[in-house]
Amino acid sequence: MMEDVSPVVLPAEVKPAASDTEATTTPAAKRKRNKKKRLVIRGQAHIQATYNNTIVTLTDQTGNVLVTCSAGQVGFKGPKKSTPYAAGIVVRTAMERVRDYGLKDVEVLVRGVGVGREAAIRALYANGLNLVSIRDVTPAPHNGCRPPRPRRV
Repeated sequence: MMEDVSPVVLPAEVKPAASDTEATTTPAAKRKRNKKKRLVIRGQAHIQATYNNTIVTLTDQTGNVLVTCSAGQVGFKGPKKSTPYAAGIVVRTAMERVRDYGLKDVEVLVRGVGVGREAAIRALYANGLNLVSIRDVTPAPHNGCRPPRPRRV
């Protein structure tokens, strides 16, 4: 015959209440306090201006993204996303977010044929960035798509 043996429950140790200094030295608080945004003086501004939207991405020299912003993210909807005014607002919002990094000089890489191209470049300059160079990196097809078959009437 087996007897049911219930485990013995001992009272838990009573810990003294945590003081204010102990509460701030938790691992999560320590990680948050030590986290600093790095200083990036020179970087790149990638502007993608399509017929439907304008996207601005600010990166460091190697292409690691610091901040990205688009017209839809700022609050524009529909055809208003591709306007020059929306492109200026997108750049202004991106610049507010990147202030902590200390970005001063940027190389501008423009892609696409949208109407927000020029406005985004002007807004970068107006928001206090020094434009080192402006390059158009719009992809061009080498041979294009296959043409449609000839019609048979």
